[in-house]
Amino acid sequence: MTYKIALSTLVAALAVAGAAQAQEGHAPAPYLAEAAEWAPAPPVLPAGAEIAVLSGNPFAEGPFVLRLRFPAGYDVPAHIHSGDELITVISGEFNIGHGEAMDRDAGTLLTAGGFVEMPAGHPHFAWTSSETIVQIHGPGPFDITYIDPADNPVSQ
Repeated sequence: MTYKIALSTLVAALAVAGAAQAQEGHAPAPYLAEAAEWAPAPPVLPAGAEIAVLSGNPFAEGPFVLRLRFPAGYDVPAHIHSGDELITVISGEFNIGHGEAMDRDAGTLLTAGGFVEMPAGHPHFAWTSSETIVQIHGPGPFDITYIDPADNPVSQ
């Protein structure tokens, strides 16, 4: 089961931050990291994460770019996405692993500048060792399906 409905509740708030980029024929504008407008991440992610939309609408058809900020010690249980997920670490320590269950021994530590591509339908998990910001881009809509439905914060 995907959780596009839960994610769609944030579309209006997030669209404001990316409205200029989403308009047809908009003028290119630089993105200043210190000007990021962070909001609580969608409830489909465990509490504590924050999101900033840089371009597009992650919950609609079409390309998007967003950033997620995670506190130290944050876990994202094993999950899949219906579209490709391209992740770049902006700052911090982001651990990523492949498989249907969290296995810290099977993860890879990525630091600033690190990158990983997760193909659609590929099970993976992540955790942070320090406060971490990642940038995610790909085709929308962005969704998440937990391998173990009990890991879904929406159902808890």
